Amino acid sequence: MKPTLQTVADAVGVSRSTVSNAYSRPDQLSPALREKIHEAARRLGYPGPDPTARSLRRGRVGAIGVLFTSALSYAFTDPYAVQFLRGIAETAERHGSGLLLVPLSESEEEAGIQAVRNAAVDGFCVYCVPAWHGALDVTRSRGLPTVAAERPAEVGPETMYVGIDEVAAARTVGGHLARLGHRRVAVVSDFLVAQRRTGPVSVADPAEIRYDVTRERLRGFAEGLAEGGVGWSDLLLCNAGTNSRAEGARAAEYALDRVDRPTAVLAVTDLLALGVLDALAARGLRPGRDVSVTGFDDIPEATAAGLTTIRQPAVEKGAIAGRLLLEPPEDPAARQVLLPTDLVVRASTGPVERK
Repeated sequence: MKPTLQTVADAVGVSRSTVSNAYSRPDQLSPALREKIHEAARRLGYPGPDPTARSLRRGRVGAIGVLFTSALSYAFTDPYAVQFLRGIAETAERHGSGLLLVPLSESEEEAGIQAVRNAAVDGFCVYCVPAWHGALDVTRSRGLPTVAAERPAEVGPETMYVGIDEVAAARTVGGHLARLGHRRVAVVSDFLVAQRRTGPVSVADPAEIRYDVTRERLRGFAEGLAEGGVGWSDLLLCNAGTNSRAEGARAAEYALDRVDRPTAVLAVTDLLALGVLDALAARGLRPGRDVSVTGFDDIPEATAAGLTTIRQPAVEKGAIAGRLLLEPPEDPAARQVLLPTDLVVRASTGPVERK
């Protein structure tokens, strides 16, 4: 029979609560009694109180659940995700909490829903999860604190989020290229369409894009480019299968190998933009001279690559998300945080060369 708390108590000749205190409140016992209890537990093979049951009695698990729609490896390989998770982890550490990473598969939505339903956490941080994913209904039904790492489309008085004005930030990029004279423009983005395929796609209007961040950034790009007379229908849209450097290069090929090659390529993330730069290099084309390239996020690699991009504070965003969950402000207005962004102009953009 599996040894229990009572088994140890009987062996030592003390109460259950005394054995429990040896694990949860050791300062309440003398060192000799504490050691006697632990020695009996080792001899009997008792591993100690169940941590899950103990945390439920305390009303606190000691973990934040971070939801995202990508493979688990994404959290460790995407530079922006790494910075964001570093920020939330730093806040969690100060509160004695950990992180539970919960990847949500788009193709196996029910498995993700079940994972969220069973997650033993004190609250959820929703990072890169589309508004239509069923797992979000589960987070709401569980009644746990939830913070979004982007500004939701619908914001109520109880909504907690930390994000940026995606449209306004992307508008500055589009406007920058418009002022440089670019009129033939391509966009490289993931999540333009539901299918995870790479290549040109047709999207009649940004409103058709299901993924919130992609839709908002493309709206901003289009509004900025409109300053130069570039309409939505003038854009060449190239979908990337994933947000990766390799897929950015593959998607860019469809634009760069055209006879009417674009003079500028806007990427919705820096990772995709770095792939575009790789595709330029493979063709002997110069960024900022032959083709201008922009990214979004300002990950560390962007500086070395000379990439023009939007800077948003990834580590700070993660830290604030953690604080909203673990130290929720009493003022509802303080639970909705909009962070500043900056256009960082580097060598990857330049004026259109007139020939």
